[in-house]
Amino acid sequence: MTKYVLRRILHGAISTIIVVALAMLLIYSLMNRQLIFQSDALYPKKLNNDKTSYMYSKWEQYGYLDYVPYSDYLIALKNDGDIDDATYAKATYPRTGNVVADEVVKYTTQFKEHYQSEGYEIVELEAVHYGSGSKIADGGNARLFAYKNNPLLKRLLSYFTGLISVDNVHYVKDDADLVGERGLTFTWHDPVYTEYNEDGTVKSEKLSPALMGNGTKYRYLFYCDNRFPYIHQNLVKFRLGMSYAVNAGYDVSETMSVPQGSYAPELITYPKGQRISSADNLHSASYVPGSLKANIAYQELFVDDYTNMSTQKAGKSKLGYSFSIGICEVILAYLLSIPLGILMALNKDKLIDKIGTAYIVFIMAVPSLAYIFMFKAMGAAAGLPTTFDMDSASKLMYVLPIVSLALPAIGGLMRWLRRYMIDQMNSDYVKFARSGGLTEGEIFSRHILKNAIIPIVHGIPGSILAAMTGAIITERVYTVPGAGNLLTTAISAYDNGVIVGLVLFYALLSIASVIMGDVLMSIVDPRISFTAKAR
Repeated sequence: MTKYVLRRILHGAISTIIVVALAMLLIYSLMNRQLIFQSDALYPKKLNNDKTSYMYSKWEQYGYLDYVPYSDYLIALKNDGDIDDATYAKATYPRTGNVVADEVVKYTTQFKEHYQSEGYEIVELEAVHYGSGSKIADGGNARLFAYKNNPLLKRLLSYFTGLISVDNVHYVKDDADLVGERGLTFTWHDPVYTEYNEDGTVKSEKLSPALMGNGTKYRYLFYCDNRFPYIHQNLVKFRLGMSYAVNAGYDVSETMSVPQGSYAPELITYPKGQRISSADNLHSASYVPGSLKANIAYQELFVDDYTNMSTQKAGKSKLGYSFSIGICEVILAYLLSIPLGILMALNKDKLIDKIGTAYIVFIMAVPSLAYIFMFKAMGAAAGLPTTFDMDSASKLMYVLPIVSLALPAIGGLMRWLRRYMIDQMNSDYVKFARSGGLTEGEIFSRHILKNAIIPIVHGIPGSILAAMTGAIITERVYTVPGAGNLLTTAISAYDNGVIVGLVLFYALLSIASVIMGDVLMSIVDPRISFTAKAR
């Protein structure tokens, strides 16, 4: 079994790479890259050369190409010590006048030759003038730049090598900015929950283990709090893909996992001992060089440059809402469908079987959007909330989305379980069991149900993992702030990083569900073996 699982994991990893590669091929090679500017408010305001340079810089940001302006080339030469400040000033494009310095000719020629030799395309835009003068209206050093389209293999390699980042004590480069020695500190009493007396002595401590770092990017690498899943970490970060439209500046993993809603302040103890009601999440504190010196307010609260942090919100994350609804739907569906499917099979062609069949036909025939709105109207008439409120503590707002998702799942599971059981009941081994003197109850429990339930069991892990992806239609109808419509939103906004990240996320869930389903199926029925035996 172990060899089978390892083999499936290897095949799954290869399949995931292929799927992501196909997604990148569709996005970056077959889709018109000009579409990313449809929702860009700045792009229409740009003019002439400035618009062109903005366009290429955005394409680089989205991963289409590598873009190198002449100005960046000069800055790199200056930083490497190849040219001094005076030469750098002379080598830049003139802003006024028609005189072109010798340094401009020299270094623009050098720039072109260098990047042409590396396969880059060189673009030199015409200077834009006002009236009869020679003043350049826009562009400057952006008039000359080089670019090269990123090949698929390079883009794929860059994506997967940057997929996982691990924090370490050498993240802070300059020792002069670091307060204290580099290293890790484990404590059973998280300082966030420590209260101090006026004289600075400890008033009370809370048992809350935490691993803290100095020299790391994040102050807290591991910590515990009262929020699900209660144990958290900042040591390993998964970078699925940066968003530039849906949630600009945030990775897909952060977009799906950060809390939403209004601020949720609580009493917290800052590093200098002040206990203040605040929504700052001290457990997310990350290092910002020089921030303590630059901000007087920080000096009253912090002891070092670990000052950048997120805020606590009252609501769940997108994944949290989708999974909460999805897992309740899965539990409800299996709890109802299994006994009902068994009753239908045991009472074939009788009243309960006909009622169940009518329900299955109805739920399959009616479009999902129609019965979701029907349930929404019925729920509203019964006084149930029909829209989600992230700041509400009421659990009733979960009822309608859960029911809307569970009812079709119940119908599908009932249909298949009934079919599997009837197939088993008509098998020859059942007739032999009866002739052998076994009671109907023994035949049912030992043979029929055990064999019929195996395909149903295989789908349980997939149903649970699929709960994290959310439900597009249901979440939109009930305005659930979940992960269901994230992919469609990213596609409509041409947010390439989010699309690729979600493709990877869905692919990993699919592979995990298949492997876990096979393992669970072999546990339920030990006769099933996925190990090939020589004959």
